[in-house]
Amino acid sequence: MAFTVEPDAGAAERDEWSYSPAVGVGPLRFGMTLDEVVEAAQTIGQTQVSDCARRYAIFSPTWRVEVHRRGVTPSPPAVTAYVSQVVGLFCIAADAVHGPQVAYDGVPLVGRDLSELESDAIAYAEAMDVHFRYTPEGYAGPDDSGVVMRGQPVGQVLRSRPLFMVPRDGAYTEWDSIPSEEHRLNGRSTA
Repeated sequence: MAFTVEPDAGAAERDEWSYSPAVGVGPLRFGMTLDEVVEAAQTIGQTQVSDCARRYAIFSPTWRVEVHRRGVTPSPPAVTAYVSQVVGLFCIAADAVHGPQVAYDGVPLVGRDLSELESDAIAYAEAMDVHFRYTPEGYAGPDDSGVVMRGQPVGQVLRSRPLFMVPRDGAYTEWDSIPSEEHRLNGRSTA
């Protein structure tokens, strides 16, 4: 299974994180409080905490924790974590260029050309006699309720930006839980 990234994407410098459905990704565990997320994230790099826009009254106040890799001068966040006042950490987004490498049963999910990821998801599903799924935007990924595949523009290519999630307060599914900030990246729609 081939996996390539843009030459300047720093793939060799990326951490490799494990993903455990409904548990967490790397050092971040679903349900952590804001303080616990900041403490865990500071082992990776610098953090910046901000309030998320509250677009729906059903959700409790939410914070966005942006984690910038240590030693990398001003760059976009490698990881963005979303923490709800009620349920704690519910969403972890890995940046397509700067984020850690995270695989799903051996299939790399971060920073992939979305058409290559689709081919690999189909091949994996056929080989393992399991399913894969498409998001409403048309991105293929594992058939796991805890992974929502998003597209992130990188140059002229859309790269994979997975969201690792559990439903937040007031939501029935991860689809209902996607932070509004994840619908737009770098001022452009990810859809």
